[in-house]
Amino acid sequence: MSWMERQRSFLDFTLSSMLRRKWKNISLLLVYTLMVFLISSVVFFTNGLRHEAETILQDAPEMIVQRTMAGRQALVPLGYTKKIKTIRGVRRVKPRLWGYYYHPAAQANFTIMSLDDYPHGEGTVEVGAGVLRTWGTIQGNDLYFRAFDGEAIDLRLVKTFTSPSELVTSDLILMSKGTFRRLTGIPEGFATDLAVTMRNTRESITIAEKVSLSLPDTRTILREEILRTYAALFDWRGGYTIVLLVGAFLAFFIFAWDKATGLNAEERSEIGILKGLGWDTSDILMIKFWEGIVVSLTAFFLGVLAAYIHTFLFSAPFFEHALKGWAVLYPAFQVQPSVDAYQLATLFSLTVLPYSFICLVPAWKVASSDPDMVMRQV
Repeated sequence: MSWMERQRSFLDFTLSSMLRRKWKNISLLLVYTLMVFLISSVVFFTNGLRHEAETILQDAPEMIVQRTMAGRQALVPLGYTKKIKTIRGVRRVKPRLWGYYYHPAAQANFTIMSLDDYPHGEGTVEVGAGVLRTWGTIQGNDLYFRAFDGEAIDLRLVKTFTSPSELVTSDLILMSKGTFRRLTGIPEGFATDLAVTMRNTRESITIAEKVSLSLPDTRTILREEILRTYAALFDWRGGYTIVLLVGAFLAFFIFAWDKATGLNAEERSEIGILKGLGWDTSDILMIKFWEGIVVSLTAFFLGVLAAYIHTFLFSAPFFEHALKGWAVLYPAFQVQPSVDAYQLATLFSLTVLPYSFICLVPAWKVASSDPDMVMRQV
């Protein structure tokens, strides 16, 4: 008999044996699947948010210059652009106008931004899909705003845009510079911040230091720093959520250990009969190994599949408040599927392999004993 046929015979015997104890195995499988589902959901959602952030920051400015006053961000005079352009290594300095608009009807913050080449003229806006879902005060193609001085402003909707990442555009409202200043009250000659493009990004730290020396009331933010901050933030939130589930994980491992190591009388009798029929200890261990593999692999695939559906089709409602944080004030967005092979391999090694080998401990103790003694103990 070849090795493959031998393993297939072991697997057939294992499955028939498990069916005789189906309620024990079903209860273990359900709890096992739940644990894999919880862990996988946190990992998938955290990785999905990180992927969304990386997608956003691909087009982010290489360096942002903000003015600070009393430790708070303040408006930047446009005259600062001339000083920054004189620094060697700076290719371009672009003033930016952007901010947030809180809409009481939607109870959400929306991002408002102006474009230098906005094509639709004054009194119009382009919005993301999430804005239309939650705005609540739309009549025809008109959106109603309240300006900084309390004046009601009627802006005409001309376009709804999309993006590869809904997090980029879901809450975004684009408008002309004049409309933006009218809505927010930012006067001419000032901008929210300055976006700096450099000739050589490897000199970014040196250029940032020169900007700070030339303009002491400013602070510089590099794109790499934003990427590291987002990565650390999502890693921390994912780890924090997993820590909250530690109690459930410990309960599962205790339950799994009890189920795997606590052989009942029927299982001990089965091992004793097999030994009496001439089976080797290695054959019995192989059967128990296959039993552990069947349970753990089934739980792994069911848990991962359920986590995928929960995360990428329903936006992980069980964990979104913990992992999104204050961003839940934004309109709803769909996390794009993003599964890391390394993370799947880590989940597999943490969930499948331990249980598969735990099953071998009690089987080895019984199989290495005298069959007659085992049968008497039963």
